[in-house]
Amino acid sequence: MSLNVSVHLIEQAKAGEIDEKEFVATIRQSLPYAWGVVEGLAERLIRGEEWANHAVPPPSEQARAQLLRMMGGDAIRGAVESHFGIKLAFQNCHNVAVFRPDKLDSSVYLDFISIRSQILNQTPELVDC
Repeated sequence: MSLNVSVHLIEQAKAGEIDEKEFVATIRQSLPYAWGVVEGLAERLIRGEEWANHAVPPPSEQARAQLLRMMGGDAIRGAVESHFGIKLAFQNCHNVAVFRPDKLDSSVYLDFISIRSQILNQTPELVDC
């Protein structure tokens, strides 16, 4: 799943001056399932949670592809993190978490991104994830 980039945004990229808000709008429109997951997690942080986790398998392969695209693209992930003021963490096609950027030294964050947690989060059902 790629982004549905407008001709206008492509022209901006060619000129070397990109409106990040327009790029974020493109992400929101192109990856609505992934956007909704991250937006919901960010709202939980706003309500006061230390971190928030979404560990629900996507409802379709298209939704799964959206999450993978958002998490796998450094520029996309970075723009989303900047927009929401969060740090994204990703273990597999359905285990996404958000953390406060000023709490990345917390044991919860360090455990979530650890090799141990990555290994323990593997299941046979997610081999093609």
